[in-house]
Amino acid sequence: MASSVSSFTLLVLFSCFATFLVCHGFAVHHNNPFHHRHHPRFASHNYRDALTKSILYFEGQRSGKLPSSQRITWRRDSGLTDGSAMHVDLVGGYYDAGDNVKFGFPMAFTTTMLSWSVLEFGGLMKGELQNAREAIRWATDYLLKATAHPDTIYVQVCSLESLCILQFYAHCWKIP
Repeated sequence: MASSVSSFTLLVLFSCFATFLVCHGFAVHHNNPFHHRHHPRFASHNYRDALTKSILYFEGQRSGKLPSSQRITWRRDSGLTDGSAMHVDLVGGYYDAGDNVKFGFPMAFTTTMLSWSVLEFGGLMKGELQNAREAIRWATDYLLKATAHPDTIYVQVCSLESLCILQFYAHCWKIP
């Protein structure tokens, strides 16, 4: 009697093989002309400037009572009563765009990616490492507030005016 292998077993074996192949089968060689450190296409870009501007963008999107270290000087405090209608403190965090709405899930994802970048490349960030840490802290402080109550997660925070703008004028950026 021939033994048969279930399709689930084959799927597991294939997944293990594929994972092994992806992790170990495609080694990056430093003499490879397409390796990012040696490829001329990447040589002319100023990644330090890009990082600085990215962190400045986060600072420009802050909601709440802005710290004295705020480098975007035209911005003022905003959203100081966020959550008050529900008797919770939801001040802080980041606006998603120019519509003054805070979306929790995109903010959590972005914060995770920024945190991972600091873990992986923090040693290369030099002058921006502290600013990146402050950006992470700004978001995590807010996310802790948004999940502070049992069985409740606040995933979107905006005023009625912002909600109307979101529906009809999402393409317009406005100052908080």
